Amino acid sequence: MKAAKSGTKDGLEKTRMAVMRKVSFLHRKDVLGDSEEEDMGLLEVSVSDIKPPAPELGPMPEGLSPQQVVRRHILGSIVQSEGSYVESLKRILQDYRNPLMEMEPKALSARKCQVVFFRVKEILHCHSMFQIALSSRVAEWDSTEKIGDLFVASFSKSMVLDVYSDYVNNFTSAMSIIKKACLTKPAFLEFLKRRQVCSPDRVTLYGLMVKPIQRFPQFILLLQDMLKNTPRGHPDRLSLQLALTELETLAEKLNEQKRLADQVAEIQQLTKSVSDRSSLNKLLTSGQRQLLLCETLTETVYGDRGQLIKSKERRVFLLNDMLVCANINFKGQAPLPRCSISSLVPLGPKYVVKWNTALPQVQVVEVGQDGGTYDKDNVLIQHAGAKKASTSGQAQNKVYLGPPRLFQELQDLQKDLAVVEQITLLISTLHGTYQNLNMTVAQDWCLALQRLMRVKEEEIHSANKCRLRLLLPGKPDKSGRPISFMVVFITPNPLSKISWVNRLHLAKLGLREENQPGWLCPDEDKKSKAPFWCPILACCIPAFSSRALSLQVSGADLSRHMCPISCVLAA
Repeated sequence: MKAAKSGTKDGLEKTRMAVMRKVSFLHRKDVLGDSEEEDMGLLEVSVSDIKPPAPELGPMPEGLSPQQVVRRHILGSIVQSEGSYVESLKRILQDYRNPLMEMEPKALSARKCQVVFFRVKEILHCHSMFQIALSSRVAEWDSTEKIGDLFVASFSKSMVLDVYSDYVNNFTSAMSIIKKACLTKPAFLEFLKRRQVCSPDRVTLYGLMVKPIQRFPQFILLLQDMLKNTPRGHPDRLSLQLALTELETLAEKLNEQKRLADQVAEIQQLTKSVSDRSSLNKLLTSGQRQLLLCETLTETVYGDRGQLIKSKERRVFLLNDMLVCANINFKGQAPLPRCSISSLVPLGPKYVVKWNTALPQVQVVEVGQDGGTYDKDNVLIQHAGAKKASTSGQAQNKVYLGPPRLFQELQDLQKDLAVVEQITLLISTLHGTYQNLNMTVAQDWCLALQRLMRVKEEEIHSANKCRLRLLLPGKPDKSGRPISFMVVFITPNPLSKISWVNRLHLAKLGLREENQPGWLCPDEDKKSKAPFWCPILACCIPAFSSRALSLQVSGADLSRHMCPISCVLAA
């Protein structure tokens, strides 16, 4: 009851949930099991089976302004969209969940059915009540023209966030169960096919179950259009602004939870591709690994003449303490069954780990950091301080990573410009006049070469915007000297490269001793991972300059006034 003493809304909500956990008759009847999250204290809401009248706009009155006409059309879109959404939720329960629960023999166990359709019924209850309120609001639209306060009252409740959060967090597990059942139980696969064929719009179960995740972004777009066509001073404008704020905040929280759930699923998929006896499998299953970034990048390899040798997509995983690169393998199943299943539910790729390395040993090498000599992009690079290995015996196998052709062409243009400038000086010393050999022609040559150099520099700059070069430790050579190798990835866009560089830097900072707090623990609801919500300490600097500390102050204890402070870099 400590939370209720503060008198806040959140405190009362926590108290209500705590009381409900202690009252036996408020506990859920169907427990999902020890592995599932505990019930969030949601009360069972009974909605009458009698179908309420659907929201319907009356005939448009005469004399409306253009904005009022547009607002009526947007309201009609809201009504139609909400009606379609509620029908989709009912189809999930009536066409899939209920038949699967009643089917004999069972195509899917009752426990798995509860996991797959977790919180769908509660979401339907929320929107059924919203639809009833929407119906009454639509009936009086021509006299009030207000809709924003209805959204605020319906979707600012903590119950809505709890229900949708549980659904979003469970979505990946639900899809995993469906995919596994499709691969192992032909009766279940046939059931899904039959339901899709019988449906009027041929929407699959996945297409229906993804709609709750897409619902709030759709609401936001509709209310944004409504706000654009609501003039200042209108009684509905402030309510619409507040409703948009509530929905955007709710959507942001759900997107963050979906992102975290997807990261957990990516780690699980990666773990399945690793041998059970490998050290990497033990690291991934230790429960201490967090996925910070995961993206499909293109690894490129160029020859010594700048020709492209190969390029292949890799799945790169940035964990909190290691970097993993994997091949993407789509050959896991037989073509026909897999194609048939993928039409019902998306099947993710399988991964084959190519290499993994500890994060402190990964170095980001930007262009220019290697002294500007491009032949240092050799696949095998000696450790800093060691002499470069002789390549005379490996001349035919020498491979460069990155586009050295652009750099070579730029160097050739620079040399040509220097030669043309010397020719220009010599032409200026001529005493006679000769056709096509004068200062005007020579200056045109210089200007043309300078234009070509600018174009080449822009090409190099554009190539480097999406070019991520990583220096990784390799196996020692025969003499025992450490060898490094460089890989070059092409990111989808420049912002992606910036994100990778920043995340790598922050992750390496997070591994420092000062960024390993031992006093933090996850929250009670186990939804937040405390160590990764902390700010990262980048460095410590004194609060006073050395010049100020050098002053001699008699009778003063400077140690009491010296206060070291930390520069905090938020992750």
